[in-house]
Amino acid sequence: MPKINTPRKGSLAFSPRKRAKSQVPKYQSWPNYEGVPVLQGFAGYKVGMTHVVMVDDHKNSPTEGKDIMVPVTVIESPAMKVAAIRAYSKDTYGRHPLTEVWTDTPDPALARRLTLPKNYQGEAARKAILDGVTEGRVSDIFVLMHTTPELVSGIPKKVPEIMEVRVAGGPIEGRLALAESLLGKEVGIGNIIQSGAYADITAVTTGKGTQGPVKRWGIKLRKRKHSRGGKKRHIGNLGPWNPHHVRWQVPQTGQMGYHQRTEFNKRILRIGQDGEEITPAGGFLNYGLVKNPYVLIKGSIPGPVKRLVRIRPAVRQGEHTVRQPTIEFVSVQSKQGV
Repeated sequence: MPKINTPRKGSLAFSPRKRAKSQVPKYQSWPNYEGVPVLQGFAGYKVGMTHVVMVDDHKNSPTEGKDIMVPVTVIESPAMKVAAIRAYSKDTYGRHPLTEVWTDTPDPALARRLTLPKNYQGEAARKAILDGVTEGRVSDIFVLMHTTPELVSGIPKKVPEIMEVRVAGGPIEGRLALAESLLGKEVGIGNIIQSGAYADITAVTTGKGTQGPVKRWGIKLRKRKHSRGGKKRHIGNLGPWNPHHVRWQVPQTGQMGYHQRTEFNKRILRIGQDGEEITPAGGFLNYGLVKNPYVLIKGSIPGPVKRLVRIRPAVRQGEHTVRQPTIEFVSVQSKQGV
């Protein structure tokens, strides 16, 4: 009888598959950029999906130059506010925060998220950053930005999310000057990324709770002869005799979903200012109306409706060329099934 040999089921690349620590995604790396100082991140809320008709502008595509239908995801992205500047120093043990400068007039809604300092020595912190830049101790400049969910009717909350966004491009002095010019002000997504560019989309996926190995890892159902007691959805064994413990590679029951995931090189098809032009009749399912600036992303993205989504310029863009999309039609047909 031939020996049955199949590849292992389920990727180990994302192990351990445990719940995300926070619903606000975090970036550990940022794209390399040399040019005029810019911010490298933004955030919005997932609205839902629709479809557009656009001209296929991919070179050598079988439908190049013709109208094609493309599924798109809508992200509502009202302006974000810059609350603070954070400077980092770097040594042999890695990167460490040096100090931070907060705005003199923080948004009152920010008090719902954290305790705002009362006796804050802003001038001392600003002087510490300037001295660090002069002495060459500052290696990177970040800004602390927060969302404005009170402007979004589809999100049932008023507590803003706060996150770090890197300031890149040019010398440290130029980055610090840009950060100071934006401190306490609003920033729109049009200042971060443009239509036709490629971006990385990060969000926490839909949580599915505790699931068995068949759904969680994709193993096969056991055969009739091998499923004693009708346990067809169990694994056959817990691994080898040696080593004398259950290895982490063995597919087992556990948490499925609610993991932070990043999809690379998603194309930005449109950045619009009027949400009414893409809102279908009756609004989006489980969301409602889009009343703020929005982004159309080609394809699907992680997470359920209303989930916070972070957008970053692509770090793996490679040979992708930025082409301005030609969108001829956006479907506003009702999604209610009527």
